[in-house]
Amino acid sequence: MRALLIALMLLVTPAWAVQPDEILSDPVLEERARDLSKGLRCLVCRNESIDESNASLARDLRILLRERLVAGDSDQEAVDFIVERYGEYVLLNPPASGSTWLLWGAGPLMLLLAAGLGYGYLRGRSVAAAPDQTPLSPEEQARLDEILKR
Repeated sequence: MRALLIALMLLVTPAWAVQPDEILSDPVLEERARDLSKGLRCLVCRNESIDESNASLARDLRILLRERLVAGDSDQEAVDFIVERYGEYVLLNPPASGSTWLLWGAGPLMLLLAAGLGYGYLRGRSVAAAPDQTPLSPEEQARLDEILKR
């Protein structure tokens, strides 16, 4: 029973990243904050949202986000404020604009490049001349037979 309880606690630890002192008293604002924080990247943990991260910087970002919402900012204004301070890297799903076009296009571009190179390589192999299949001369055959007899 104790092992089961510990295993369950380990499975739900990301849900405990938001500390009780961070939770807003207004459930509507808290729900907005939780939804927004799921789309913001923890700058320490890389591919983890600030909602899931236990890092102190993620905690600071969660508190900052909640302060902006309590101050009356809309969802977009609060996210824009954080992006202005930390850059577009803080967004888990950055918009495809400006400097991120290269990032969005790099994957499909590399796939097309690899497919083209693979096609060219396979096409070149099928067109290549077969190796020379001329039979051995009688002298070469005699020499080969002599070597094989040793």
